[in-house]
Amino acid sequence: QVQLVESGGGLVQPGGSLRLSCAASGFTFSRFAMSWYRQAPGKERELVATFTSAGDSTKYADSVKGRFTISRDNAKNTVYLQMNSLKLEDTAVYYCKARGLWTPSEYWGQGTQVTVSS
Repeated sequence: QVQLVESGGGLVQPGGSLRLSCAASGFTFSRFAMSWYRQAPGKERELVATFTSAGDSTKYADSVKGRFTISRDNAKNTVYLQMNSLKLEDTAVYYCKARGLWTPSEYWGQGTQVTVSS
């Protein structure tokens, strides 16, 4: 049974930090490119950060470059999103996604709420 379970969301003040985690199970984690997406109320889901298909290369949305860092621990089957210097506009539900590197498989987590507010 495939599972992606996000955690670490919450309420934080502008300028603060959070680290999101996404624990994966039920598939071979190292064979998947992991990504973080987010969806704010009334907006479409957007890519925040991702490992590309080329090894450990990463890509970020322009809006989070220099503030967010994606990382993964294959031994723990977990992907992280370190979010620093948070802004009001970072408020959203954050989702992790697993995309098969050599298969069309794609899995999503249930999301974790991040609220940036003073």
